[in-house]
Amino acid sequence: MPKVEVPLLAKWPISTKSIMFFKSPPSPMTTADAIRVDRPTTNSKLFAHTRLDAIPTLAGLFHLTYFLALFFLYPHTPLWLMLILGFVYALMVNANINGVGHNFIHNPFFRSGLLNRLFGVTQSIACCFSQTYYDAVHMQHHKGNADRPDEQGETVDWISIYKHGHDGEAENPWSYVFLSFFRDDIGAIRRELRKRGSRELIWGNIELAAFATVLFVMFLFNWRYVIFYFLPFFYLGHCFSYLNGYYRHYGANPDKPVAWGVSSYGKIYNWLFFYNGYHAEHHFRPKVHWTKMEAFHQSVADLQKQEGVRVINRAHMLGFLDPNLPKRGESSGELESAAPSAP
Repeated sequence: MPKVEVPLLAKWPISTKSIMFFKSPPSPMTTADAIRVDRPTTNSKLFAHTRLDAIPTLAGLFHLTYFLALFFLYPHTPLWLMLILGFVYALMVNANINGVGHNFIHNPFFRSGLLNRLFGVTQSIACCFSQTYYDAVHMQHHKGNADRPDEQGETVDWISIYKHGHDGEAENPWSYVFLSFFRDDIGAIRRELRKRGSRELIWGNIELAAFATVLFVMFLFNWRYVIFYFLPFFYLGHCFSYLNGYYRHYGANPDKPVAWGVSSYGKIYNWLFFYNGYHAEHHFRPKVHWTKMEAFHQSVADLQKQEGVRVINRAHMLGFLDPNLPKRGESSGELESAAPSAP
């Protein structure tokens, strides 16, 4: 097993089977001197990390099937039932972006580059966006880690909850949730993709064309479905995603790597979102595979407690219901960690 020494504050983990820092004797971590990140391995010829990635793969394909099924059900299904199914689709967009799509960015599921590209296309159609463009935005998110604006009022993280706030405070959640959908800077995303090479931009555009073509065909057959039914629920799903994102960082400490995120440990929530509820852990070490997140949490639990990592009792989308929700403007250093939620 290779051992690589890197600075603790490095934001990007080294891509090795295991990264180890030792104290002597080894013990549960209470300082930043010892970290171990185990990477899953498999002899599968299909999956790159573990055969368990078949689960998020199937979840993503199910979402695509559900998206297409809505179109065919619409003319034959009572309105009250279609409204329920549309709301479920919105929840699925949130779960897909923050579960399947999110893990696919950090740990692509397949050994084959072509299979990863094709799965990205299916994701793009199901969520009606570009998975590759999402990758660029999300990687920028990890470069800034919900940072506060600099002297020029700019943030490294394009979707930081502080970007449109005032006096160093987080933005009002209402405006963040309902306006962030319209704030994507396509030019900035394209420039970032060009830095990676023309292939990334080409595939991003293929994904955009794929979902746009599907929507256009749907529009030709039933324009009322697209305008009056699908688009509102599509927008609602992305709003749910931004609501999740807001409370994954509200009350966190942008100045402490181990406390960059807010965590929520409910089991059902993390099963559905493939352990993205462990968000402080994820920002601390973004390459930790979802199957290893619980073990990684145990290894850094003492350090998190020492550094005041914020934990909420509910799923992040319901973070506004947290009884210990800090007021906007309250210093991150003054926040106290809430108890983890029950299984």
